[in-house]
Amino acid sequence: MNAASVAASGVSAAMARFEQSAVRMSQGGSLDNLAGELVEQTQAKVAVAANIAVLKSANETTGMLLDLFA
Repeated sequence: MNAASVAASGVSAAMARFEQSAVRMSQGGSLDNLAGELVEQTQAKVAVAANIAVLKSANETTGMLLDLFA
């Protein structure tokens, strides 16, 4: 498996975590529950950003390699 496919999978998983948390949050609950969901959403947001950074890096590396061998 290459870095780009792993990162794309990570973005997908983090987006799913965020969406599931948003659904739980919209169903109401205690303030402790809401705080936990905010933490979950923040973690998912950071995971998306990290995986997108990996995608960008993999894309740049592939471009450099293509330039070297072209």
